[in-house]
Amino acid sequence: MYKILCLFIISLFFGGCGQDENKQNKNLPKISVEHATEGQELPSKITLMPAHFGDLKNWYRDDIIKAFPAIKASCAQILKEKNVYMSNSELKIPTAAYQHACKKLLNSDISTSAELRFFLDKVFTPYLVMDNNKSEGKFTAYYESLLDVSNKQSPLYPYPIYSKPRDLVEVNLSDFDSKLPNYKIYGRLDEKQQRLIPYYTREEIENRVLPATVILWAKDLVDFNIMQIQGSAVARLENGNTIRIGFDGHNGHPFTGIGNILLSQGLIDKSQASMGEIRKWLKAHPDQAAKELRKNKRFVFHRIASTSSPVGAQNVPLTPQRSLAVDRQYIPLGTMLWLETKGPLNEPIEQLVVAQDTGGAIKGVVRGDFYWGSGNEEVLAQAGKMNSVGHYYILLPKTLEINNEKTK
Repeated sequence: MYKILCLFIISLFFGGCGQDENKQNKNLPKISVEHATEGQELPSKITLMPAHFGDLKNWYRDDIIKAFPAIKASCAQILKEKNVYMSNSELKIPTAAYQHACKKLLNSDISTSAELRFFLDKVFTPYLVMDNNKSEGKFTAYYESLLDVSNKQSPLYPYPIYSKPRDLVEVNLSDFDSKLPNYKIYGRLDEKQQRLIPYYTREEIENRVLPATVILWAKDLVDFNIMQIQGSAVARLENGNTIRIGFDGHNGHPFTGIGNILLSQGLIDKSQASMGEIRKWLKAHPDQAAKELRKNKRFVFHRIASTSSPVGAQNVPLTPQRSLAVDRQYIPLGTMLWLETKGPLNEPIEQLVVAQDTGGAIKGVVRGDFYWGSGNEEVLAQAGKMNSVGHYYILLPKTLEINNEKTK
């Protein structure tokens, strides 16, 4: 079966392997700039423009020591990383260079914003992140939701919260050939046809019993789906005690936002497109909500978490308003970013954050999801309204040389 799986992967991607050969270069990280012909849209490609800390809005006023716990947690994780380049992202940052900077930081006795600012100014350089030559992107917010659950199934608690299924196969293409992209696919083995096939969709999962542990049973379908979108939740048991549910994988199907689904069907208008308003509509139309929610084929699996806060994709606890979900295809997890955007009340957000998480809807070079924190309706109302234009700078160790190369 292993040989069959390998042959499947190689045959699927063999035709496109050659185009990635020219990406291998010793002078990394190398940022390529392509030029499109008139009327042609460029494919997404990360480009960087060097800047100075003085160019960053609010740099000298942000209380950046509040980001220090997130920075230290990410640095501790980066020191464990064995990849040559951080997260194997398209921005090729040598892991050793960031590890060297992290060791300096973790061995320091920094305790104030002024000391942290001085350290970063001496050790790092900010670079404006662009998609080709465009620096503006979309920034939203997410939060850790509250979910009523039970340890036992009953008519009041009918929805299973699954751990990662035992028949779910995760394959990273680059594990089979370094010329293949660093891209994961998910599926299950079809024993009869002896091949890897896509895993069950959300609708298929709802209509079968998975070979997985049911960690808890949810009371409300809408809140269960919101937890799936957010990735984690605070679960409130029938006796009033709470436990934390964390992310444990997904079925590999593309994510489709419920807001986009309802908008495309004409069921809500743009003024109702915040998460709070979407939740109200779903609660008010339970039968139709169940039908529309199935159109998002992505299904998330969960685990009981022992941490005091939710854990992101970098496997570190998230820090409210200092953790950012990014597209790890472009932005390596654990890197520090200077974010400049607007909050849900149009208030400026100009502060230091750390790339510690990912999300099904967070796709693109300049794209971020701002972790707002844990809470109830009030937190949802704030986080769900954020939909802003902004940009960010990535902080890279001064030991790196960034080359912008024009390619035809």
